Amino acid sequence: MLFSPESNRRRFLTQVSSGIGYAALASLLTEQGHAAPSTEPVAVPGSLGKTHFPPKVKNVIYLFMAGGPSHVDLWDHKPRLKEMHGQDMPKSILGDQRVTLMTRNQGHFKTASTGYKWTKHGQSGLEVSEALPHLGKMADDLCLIRSIHSEPINHDPAVTFMQTGRPQPGLPCMGSWMSYGLGSVNKDLPAFTVMISGPMDQPIPSRYFHSGFLPSQHQGVQFLAGNDPVLYLSNPQGVSPETRGELVGGINELNRLRHGEVKDPEIEARIKSFELAFKMQSSVPELMDITKESAKTLELYGPEVKTPGSFARHCLLARRLVQRGTRFVQLFHRGWDQHGDVTGGVKRQAGATDQPAAALLQDLKNNGLLDETLVIWGGEFGRTAYGQGNLSGGFGRDHHPRCFSMWLAGGGVKKGTVIGKTDDFGYNVAERPVHVNDLHATILQLMGVDHKKLTFRFGGRDFRLTDVAGEVVKEALA
Repeated sequence: MLFSPESNRRRFLTQVSSGIGYAALASLLTEQGHAAPSTEPVAVPGSLGKTHFPPKVKNVIYLFMAGGPSHVDLWDHKPRLKEMHGQDMPKSILGDQRVTLMTRNQGHFKTASTGYKWTKHGQSGLEVSEALPHLGKMADDLCLIRSIHSEPINHDPAVTFMQTGRPQPGLPCMGSWMSYGLGSVNKDLPAFTVMISGPMDQPIPSRYFHSGFLPSQHQGVQFLAGNDPVLYLSNPQGVSPETRGELVGGINELNRLRHGEVKDPEIEARIKSFELAFKMQSSVPELMDITKESAKTLELYGPEVKTPGSFARHCLLARRLVQRGTRFVQLFHRGWDQHGDVTGGVKRQAGATDQPAAALLQDLKNNGLLDETLVIWGGEFGRTAYGQGNLSGGFGRDHHPRCFSMWLAGGGVKKGTVIGKTDDFGYNVAERPVHVNDLHATILQLMGVDHKKLTFRFGGRDFRLTDVAGEVVKEALA
């Protein structure tokens, strides 16, 4: 066996164990390429080597509704809002709670209702707003949590909290933890990919899908809507694939020599990034080409699926990614920050996301993938039960982290279930509070990972996604 300059005992053992992991994982695959049911921990190509216990799913698709969708207008029916529309919110409900300056300055808190109609769906009888008719039909596949709560009251720290488990920037996001711990079964595509859609009314900076102090190859790779889905992926004019391959090989050889001298792990991460980028030159164009999808499948997602960069197109690409072994796919859809015209704004954003999200669930089912995929839907917080602005002239709703709704669907999730309860105004948690750290612990549990054992030492302490908190929501597990 030949050893490169950077080889050492630890690297040799790491490479050998990774090879064994791939072999063991391959033995679990069926002829269709889907993971066979497991009754024990399985080998993975990430840092863990194997899961802590039998995984219920092997992939995650996270539909992140950026801006804070109004739970009381979508998932948490509160007839009391309609009964008391325009009246003062009870002080017993409001309590002594933080509110944004936007609300504090208006000096009053009037109960507000959009007047949406609600319908019970499926055998579960789950009540869903008329704004979500397609997802309503999937009610029996959902595990709806109505008692999610967080601390940050403004967008940036709230999104950061949902992504990383803490409101301070600079920490690894959930997708990066998945990539680091579990790796990817497709060597030609990233383990963690990101797509962004919706109106340009709220920034989605790259640090929301950054690897933090984890090796940089674990940060999310953003796919774009243009001719070059990944920046700088295409060869410059006049440069052949063979020439590009020789260039990448030469650069990596120099990087290996340098790594042998200084042992900087970021050099190793750069080598892997160059190698993956070269492989993606052929794998990404094939992934993005949806012309071979059946007319029935395209119709399922709605007309916007034919528009590059739309949420519908991204949902279809998410199915294609997990079908090819991508571990974590995150779709950010902006536009849910309705400080004005919440009635029209919610309908517009629901109109753009409802059919595609429901189609994604159905498409995963049709392809035998839903049982091995976890789908998550939710934003960084909910919206207030009181109105913002003139209630007779297109009122909005303010930020509300005290309670909001999210749902899970897929393998290992208890279907047709509602967890938690809010008060009559959807303002406070009344039963079974579920913190963001609890949600993260539950997601990792479904992936076969003990959230307390997936750690990385940095700055003199061991960090994890759930920080020093988090309890698995056992009611959500099938």
